[in-house]
Amino acid sequence: MSTALAPALPLPRNVPAAASLPASETIVSSRSLLGGASTLVIEHQGMHYTLRATRNGKLILTK
Repeated sequence: MSTALAPALPLPRNVPAAASLPASETIVSSRSLLGGASTLVIEHQGMHYTLRATRNGKLILTK
C-alpha cells in the first residue's frame, strides 16, 4: 500500500472552504484512503478498526 495521499477533491459549494478549518486540521478524501476498495482496516494504539463505505455513500467505522 502506498503512503502517498491523493489530492483532496473539491468541496461542494455549500461546504465552508478549508481556510475556515483550524490550522491543525487536515482534509483527506475517503477515496484516497479506500483506494477503490469498500473497506479499510486502521490500526490505532494497537487496536484495529474497520472503515467501510456503504452502497448509499456513507462511512461506518467499527471496532
